[in-house]
Amino acid sequence: MVSSWARRPEAGRTEAVAVLMPVTVMLAIGLWGLDRGGMWRDEAVTFQVARRSVPQIWQLLHSVDAVHGLYYLLMHVVLTPHPGEVALRLPSVCGAAATAGLVAAMGVRLCRPRVGLWAGLLYAVTPMTGHFAQEGRSYALVAAGVAGATLLLVRALRTGGWWAYGGTVAVTCLLHEFAVLVLLAHAGTLALARVPRRVWWRWGCAAGAALLVLLPLALVSQGQSAQVAWLPMPGFGSADRLLRAFAGPRQLVFVPYLVLIALALRSPLARRGELTLRAVALPLMIVPPAVLMTVSRFWPLYDERYVLYALAGAPLLAAAGAERLVAMVPRLALSSLSGVLTGVLAIALVFVWQLPLLRKDRIPDRRPDNLAVVSAVAGRELRPGDPVLFLPSLVRRSALAYPNGFRGVRDIALREPGPVSGTLYGQETNPGELRRRLDRLDRVWVVAEPFALRPAWYPGSATERLKLTVVGEEFVPREEVARKGVTLRLYVRRSAPEGGDASIYAHRAAP
Repeated sequence: MVSSWARRPEAGRTEAVAVLMPVTVMLAIGLWGLDRGGMWRDEAVTFQVARRSVPQIWQLLHSVDAVHGLYYLLMHVVLTPHPGEVALRLPSVCGAAATAGLVAAMGVRLCRPRVGLWAGLLYAVTPMTGHFAQEGRSYALVAAGVAGATLLLVRALRTGGWWAYGGTVAVTCLLHEFAVLVLLAHAGTLALARVPRRVWWRWGCAAGAALLVLLPLALVSQGQSAQVAWLPMPGFGSADRLLRAFAGPRQLVFVPYLVLIALALRSPLARRGELTLRAVALPLMIVPPAVLMTVSRFWPLYDERYVLYALAGAPLLAAAGAERLVAMVPRLALSSLSGVLTGVLAIALVFVWQLPLLRKDRIPDRRPDNLAVVSAVAGRELRPGDPVLFLPSLVRRSALAYPNGFRGVRDIALREPGPVSGTLYGQETNPGELRRRLDRLDRVWVVAEPFALRPAWYPGSATERLKLTVVGEEFVPREEVARKGVTLRLYVRRSAPEGGDASIYAHRAAP
């Protein structure tokens, strides 16, 4: 039930502060260390695809990454004036800030301003939020779209406006199709609110229109499902990690957070047709992850980032629990300002306690790889004209994201670059032509993923198998430079008169 705050003259200013303060805090956290000094592999894909022309992006989407098509087109507009790491990540910062404000707005509308303020601030200081606020991928924008759609659902249930809701859901699903699971969460909200049949009909029309818009993308992406074949089957550990990511991984934060959520869930059932914060936040937090994990037991599709948008439900419930806790303390309950400041202070302590996690997240080595460092190592080791073999071909992403380190080298296996061939990493030549090229070489640099140098790896591509065969049988390693996520190794032909035992090579770790 909306409190008497909504009827006071100062309500507008109070609500504006409750929304704008989380936005400001989230912007500060997101901008902090935004230029961390290197893209990792997923960001590099965004960077190199978004800098292609629109026809080239469209050509790519027919074979790969259709699920990210709208995002790539958006980033094409963003990166055209001044491409760089900050510009790459800035839309995600803005998306996270918008989500913090929308979460606060939901708390304001469904409960009272201080609940919205607490919920928005909790969202902003959560390490998972800060992580994806600095990723050059679509997930923070999807979270903003889902939060906006949920707020529009609340408005539509009270005053109408179903087509604005349906349009927002449609655009959000086009940014990433797994956002469609929010419709199940919203159906749960309608069920908990026990809305009349006419409301179900209106919601169903809006949801159906969004599904029709999404259908072509779903059909195309179904044919590209091999892209997520690497995803493992989730288990109990996946659910535990996600819950800790939502609430905060530090035990001193995690346990009180769960206690507050439990307090929020102890509130009495709402009257028929009454929309409560619990009815909105609980399905949003639980339904999308639960459904995706269940489906992934048979067809692995689950990853934490795909359900980042469900995080918005957790701080709303925790803030509602905090409101119940404050109500138990007469002094705080009577003094609105004291209650607000107590909650803000508690959130500030949560931020300070989790600050080391946020600081570590801004270290480039926290990501699976740092392609800027790979390019820098290549720039020190390679000389113009040096032959280079990428193993497998996707390792070419470091040269695409940071070409300076590979300037002037000969890419032995490449037939057509990515923008021309409509692929992410370029089209490689056939095994026969590659064999002829390698036969003319006495030395070759191999830039490889660590797994590609293990004896157990058996690639599906005939060209990749030929690389392994020729390099393994006709060349020997002479020098190696290792860096997290990639290895540069110089091979010389067995018959090459390099002096000494050619099977002995120097191993160096990149600085």
